Amino acid sequence: MAGVGVVGGGSACLFCQIARSSTSTHLLHTDDKVVAFQDIKPAAFRHYLVIPVEHISTVKDLQRRTEDYNLGMSHMLSVGQSLIHRDAPESKYRFGFHQPPFNSVNHLHLHCLALPFSPRWKHLKYMSMGPLGFIEAEKLLEKIKP
Repeated sequence: MAGVGVVGGGSACLFCQIARSSTSTHLLHTDDKVVAFQDIKPAAFRHYLVIPVEHISTVKDLQRRTEDYNLGMSHMLSVGQSLIHRDAPESKYRFGFHQPPFNSVNHLHLHCLALPFSPRWKHLKYMSMGPLGFIEAEKLLEKIKP
């Protein structure tokens, strides 16, 4: 997978540490490809992050390849949807990624949001702004589909 490895990752990357269970972060889901946990600064009624176990810096490192599509996006989205639908079945949802330079951590992470935003102004952080800002997971899947 593009961007995979320890460059930019390793022990200095907080999300790599979480993926290796070397922090006290409570994991909502774990498998050989991804882990999921609650965002420490939730922006919505429910706000989970799904990250790949392998270090991938940002959405810009994903390519139009089957392995990026299947592992990176399709599986991450499936896990996120399952968790958020389970825990907030009556909510409206948003699933997506911040794009550089607006990503806060250089380890790919899917935001899974069960609305409403809390506080309300947080919706600004999750607005799509073309090639910048937040990209919906489905749009990213279309973009990298082989």
